[in-house]
Amino acid sequence: MNLEKAHKRLNKLHNRGDHGYPMIDIQYFGVSSKCATKVVISFTQEAGAQKFEESFTALSDIRLDEVVQTTLLKIIDRAEAKTVVIQEQVLSA
Repeated sequence: MNLEKAHKRLNKLHNRGDHGYPMIDIQYFGVSSKCATKVVISFTQEAGAQKFEESFTALSDIRLDEVVQTTLLKIIDRAEAKTVVIQEQVLSA
């Protein structure tokens, strides 16, 4: 899947809104808002349950890494997530 399609699909899943659990939360981290070098994807099966996290890092902007973005989509699909939340703001690493 190319990068543009991956971004479009991730945004579509995010824009669906809250449909309950299981839920995926995606947060980007970096030294500035223009370059995110780390992404953390959290999976929550049900309300009050423990979160499971996976993180990926890159030397350049990870939001422009086709492999990582496609991997995020595969994780979402395999988890059968009903809700996908993407934190728009890049947080300090």
